[in-house]
Amino acid sequence: MSSAPDTIGPAAPGPQAEIYRASRQDKPWGYELIFAAVEGKYVGKVIHVEAGHSLSLQYHREKEETISMLAGDALVLHGPAADQLTEQRFGPGDTIHLPPGVLHRVTAITDVTFVESSTADPGWRKDVVRLEDAYGRSGTSAP
Repeated sequence: MSSAPDTIGPAAPGPQAEIYRASRQDKPWGYELIFAAVEGKYVGKVIHVEAGHSLSLQYHREKEETISMLAGDALVLHGPAADQLTEQRFGPGDTIHLPPGVLHRVTAITDVTFVESSTADPGWRKDVVRLEDAYGRSGTSAP
């Protein structure tokens, strides 16, 4: 004979789900939606760049990123140093892994949407070194 309980009560204490709205941050080139930000673990973003606009030529000291194109066409510039950059055309499904220190820039040929996952070491929001920026943010970590 089964010893199943007569009533179903609340679950035992344990991990709980968290439901929230992704935060949107407007940028001079478009916007980003931060849908995951777990300090010390990971960050997930959906990034939209308007046609003809570019992100900064940048690198990160600690942060490691992977970018995967969802929609549109872009040029992705990447390399170990300013005089060793490679430019590649990216479309949906194209993905690039960027360890700390790798210079990179995304330029939208058409409107583009891509996802970015990255590490979230303390200070990750300010871990950007901008070498060139069309919007006056060179040398800053400003949004």
